[in-house]
Amino acid sequence: MERYDWSRLNSLQIGRYAEYFVKMEFTLYGFDVYTSEVDDRGIDFIIRKGHDQYYDIQVKSVYKANYIFFPKHKFELRDNLLAAIVIFSDREIPKLFLVRSTAWKRPNPLFVNYDYEMKKSKPEWGLNLSQRNSSLLAKHSFESVVGRL
Repeated sequence: MERYDWSRLNSLQIGRYAEYFVKMEFTLYGFDVYTSEVDDRGIDFIIRKGHDQYYDIQVKSVYKANYIFFPKHKFELRDNLLAAIVIFSDREIPKLFLVRSTAWKRPNPLFVNYDYEMKKSKPEWGLNLSQRNSSLLAKHSFESVVGRL
């Protein structure tokens, strides 16, 4: 049995794995992790470093897809809201990225803004995870961002 055969998991299992993976990575960097009992506000957990520095974390995972989104009504752009992006590829440990929500204030090919005026879909902040945008995403690797929190 192959260790990182993500195809054995369904989307809920992948999402749960991603949340635990991100929590443990923050723990390794010395953060306290507080889990919310109900995720009805788009916050999966809270991290704290010290007595007065905390961040709300929303985890998104992707396997065999290249676009993820955050509904604007649950993901308001602010300094202490972070998106943890976990990308699953078969036979590889997941790749982890950490994005400040304020990155969407400056849209580019990676960070997109869709308002869908007069449409059925609700407004969203999107992340285009195409190969072409990989250099833009690399700037948000977990290791490079977590050290600056």
